[in-house]
Amino acid sequence: VQLQASGGGLVQSGGSLRLSCAASGRIFSSTVMGWFRQAPGKEREFVASIRWGAGTTFYADSVKGRFTVSRDSAKNTLYLQMNSLKPEDTAVYYCAAKFTSNRPYDYWGQGTLVTVSS
Repeated sequence: VQLQASGGGLVQSGGSLRLSCAASGRIFSSTVMGWFRQAPGKEREFVASIRWGAGTTFYADSVKGRFTVSRDSAKNTLYLQMNSLKPEDTAVYYCAAKFTSNRPYDYWGQGTLVTVSS
């Protein structure tokens, strides 16, 4: 599986952005796809995930109620709608995929930079 993230950019605090992650290769109903982010000087952290077939979603507490993860199965594309953005959301955002839910993510995209100005 190859992943290509896009949609990052510069946005003012309170604004919105939608990230996309195009996946090539086989995506199964049991595949879990997620979004992670890494801010300057910090470790990479989990943001959100979705089970491809069932659509079950999980979110980090820091983004609950503001971010929404979704997928378009016909396009093999993962999305992250980010609303009410805060300066602390500034980071490089990565999409990732794994075929087994209880294992680490196996495939990673290249990252897209989101900068939120105050």
